Amino acid sequence: MRDEVFTCGICGRAYSGGQRQTFGDQELCSDCFEQETVLCAVCGARIWADENAGSDGTPLCQRCYERDYINCIRCGALLRDDSAYYSRDDEDNEEPLCYDCYIRSARRRAIQDYSYKPEPIFYGHGNRYLGVELEIDGAGESSGNAKTILALANAKEDLIYCKHDGSLDEGFEIVTHPMTLEFHQKEMPWKAVMREAVTMGYRSHQCGTCGLHVHVSRAAFGSTHREQETSMARVLYFFEKHWEELLKFSRRTPRQLERWAARYGLKDHPMDILDHAKKGHGGGRYSCVNLQNSDTIEFRMFRGTLNYNTLIATLQLVDRVCDVAIYLSDDELKALSWTSFVSGCQAPELVRYLKERRIYVNDPVSGEEEL
Repeated sequence: MRDEVFTCGICGRAYSGGQRQTFGDQELCSDCFEQETVLCAVCGARIWADENAGSDGTPLCQRCYERDYINCIRCGALLRDDSAYYSRDDEDNEEPLCYDCYIRSARRRAIQDYSYKPEPIFYGHGNRYLGVELEIDGAGESSGNAKTILALANAKEDLIYCKHDGSLDEGFEIVTHPMTLEFHQKEMPWKAVMREAVTMGYRSHQCGTCGLHVHVSRAAFGSTHREQETSMARVLYFFEKHWEELLKFSRRTPRQLERWAARYGLKDHPMDILDHAKKGHGGGRYSCVNLQNSDTIEFRMFRGTLNYNTLIATLQLVDRVCDVAIYLSDDELKALSWTSFVSGCQAPELVRYLKERRIYVNDPVSGEEEL
């Protein structure tokens, strides 16, 4: 018995019945079936290749595309809806961008969107990197002013960028790439940046809107997840045990901290506070120590400043707290008094600031006006 023969509806050649594939109302040979149809990557439905609403790598039927996907308006890359980026000027989210196009577009602006997160550049040597977010307000969210500050800081390397912050009235946020404490003190031109901001009319401490946030790399707290969690638990314990002294250091009011840097509450053991935080207690990311970032922990307690000594002293305090959390045992930490802690502070900027705030062991001194 002769094998039944059919004609492929695409290539027009005759084939034996064993190669027959049926799709829609057409009979196709196996090669044309594979070349001219694809499976939707989401629902698995077979569609004509020329009706693919997605990409070669992610074929999609029209229904699945419209439900979950979108294309970058610049390069045409296929994006999931939840991975698209939008410019702050695009208030109705009508012009989706892929990450690469968003970053290229953003680099042309002086003040980036709040969601802007470039690839970090690490400065200095070691594993304890500090990233600063300094909010300034009162002289406008001005691209011209931001460009001047960027030119000062980035004359040799890309050290900072500026971002929009909706909590500010007439200002923006200055953000550094991750730097070691030594790099902040010796290489980052903080004095020039702060002096220029003051000259332009910006303030930080004097504006109730501004904060000084310090991010510390999680890797600084240990090489394993367990080591990191143990040290971070001690950070939380230190903040809770010495809350009153740190409140004075922060220059914040209790009400401001309740809103922007809430406490978790003191527990008997450091890990108890960390477990408490993991269960959602505290202020979420608006906690005194924010644990919700995957690569850093964020110290949010401090009020903004445009005084150089205050900023450096804050970084030195954070660095000293990290030392205590890493190198002391739980029992040693619980026995550590504030007097013993500050007695071990040697950095001159930190010692001076502790004296100004009347939280050093002795010798209070008068400080500069906060700006």
